[in-house]
Amino acid sequence: MSGQVNWFELPAEDTARARAFYAGVFGWETSPMGEDYHFVTNGAAGAIAVKDAQLTQPRIYFHTTDIDASVRKVAELGGKSDDVQTVPDVGRIAHCSDDQGTPFSLYEPQA
Repeated sequence: MSGQVNWFELPAEDTARARAFYAGVFGWETSPMGEDYHFVTNGAAGAIAVKDAQLTQPRIYFHTTDIDASVRKVAELGGKSDDVQTVPDVGRIAHCSDDQGTPFSLYEPQA
């Protein structure tokens, strides 16, 4: 459903420590993908990732069925969007901010 939260990313300077913390709080288990990106395998759909210049705070992804139309609507309403990126075998994403500067992301699953 469009607008539904369907993914999150939690940034951490030390992902091993963060994984232990969230395992203790929520019982989360994770599975690595790539360098230092860890999918939550038994909880909400999301991941723990390395904190960097692009990911400094939790990132929430909202589902959309048409990311191009959603990005245009963000701009029409005074928000901003980075270019749409294709993630192979996953779908398309765009990092945005609303008209007050609050960051969020859009996600269109691969067909």
